[in-house]
Amino acid sequence: MTGIAGTRTQNHLEATRLGGATTVLTDDQVRAFVGRQLAGVDLDGRSVCILVPDGTRTCPLPLLLGAVHQALSGRVSRMTTLIALGTHQPMTDAAIARHLGFKEGALDATYPGMTVLNHEWWRPETFADLGTIPAARLAELSEGRLSMDVRVLLNKAVVEHDVALVVGPVLPHEVVGISGGNKYFFPGVAGQEIIDVSHWIGALITSAEIIGTTTVTPVRALINEGAARVPAEKLSFCVVGEAGSLALHSISFGDTISAWADAAEVCAATHVHYLDEPVHRVISLVPEMYEDIWTGAKGFYKLEPAVADGGEVILYAPHITEISTSHPEINEIGYHCRDYFVKQWDRFKHIHWGTLAHSTHLRGAGTYDPETGEERLRVQVTLATRIPPEVCHAANLGYLDPDSIDLPAEIAAGSFVVPDAGEVLFRLR
Repeated sequence: MTGIAGTRTQNHLEATRLGGATTVLTDDQVRAFVGRQLAGVDLDGRSVCILVPDGTRTCPLPLLLGAVHQALSGRVSRMTTLIALGTHQPMTDAAIARHLGFKEGALDATYPGMTVLNHEWWRPETFADLGTIPAARLAELSEGRLSMDVRVLLNKAVVEHDVALVVGPVLPHEVVGISGGNKYFFPGVAGQEIIDVSHWIGALITSAEIIGTTTVTPVRALINEGAARVPAEKLSFCVVGEAGSLALHSISFGDTISAWADAAEVCAATHVHYLDEPVHRVISLVPEMYEDIWTGAKGFYKLEPAVADGGEVILYAPHITEISTSHPEINEIGYHCRDYFVKQWDRFKHIHWGTLAHSTHLRGAGTYDPETGEERLRVQVTLATRIPPEVCHAANLGYLDPDSIDLPAEIAAGSFVVPDAGEVLFRLR
């Protein structure tokens, strides 16, 4: 889909796209596109909440946010940028300034009239209550995997604005299939319950099966169900970046469903690489934007489908010193396959299901025999980080001294070395 003008009917704005899988856009093209699209939307005198990713996503955010601010300044009554942390650790003031492209302490000089907020997911007063998704409906959405009432809590900043504008990248994702769009609401700025339920549905399906799926997966169906309760008008700029750089292949604009679907097709063409044969030893070079294993585990998620049975993925991240800064309970349960938890549910059901899901996503496929207590895992996961070996082993992960890794020698020996791991998905043909 290409062009400039979308067709708007009631709350639906059909997606319009600039660029595609084989193009690289200039900054001027991106600014002009953002300006044209927002000029065509009735925003005068309305308040706008802009939802953006945190620092764990590659995106030319200063370019995009600058273009949005320029297009809205003087038109809207209020402008708030909300950082969609999910349950990641909060960004510091200095990190936010770098991320959004302004000098620390001088927000108003770059973005006059704009407020910036972290999503404070740990504070109950952060949320507005949007009601409950009934058990029968969840069973339908999850294709029978779960049946329970789910309370829908969302950052009140979203519901206190007339328009919610999502601005961010679309990437293969281990929980939902392809990220972006309404995912910025749930789990981006949502309460714990719907986060836990959505992530556990994804874990039941398994990361290897769901990741990179462009269709509406059961997890995205739940996310869309929650987003339908958001009273604000929902619009989105969904971008697809060039892997390994801040350049953009495409930018899609429309409502949060149509813009996401449009960008997801480009993402599938640019961020899913197919191998002819499975790889046996992977050195996944985890970039510094991932500050712990909770986020850096993406270096495994994106490789698991292409690894041979009995193979090994080494997460090489000498900068990482902790498994999780915000979720210490992962150290207590460690990393295990899905069936390890499912077949011992009474033992683990009190743990946040999002934590259980993260555990299964990093440990990958495997089996568990409750009679013998034996867990068999398809792939070995090894941390080459500054996390001590005893901590790695206690978490059911391997350890390798990062200083012992000789990358040229690994390549010469046939290891599959992946730079900037975490955003490009590898699969077998």
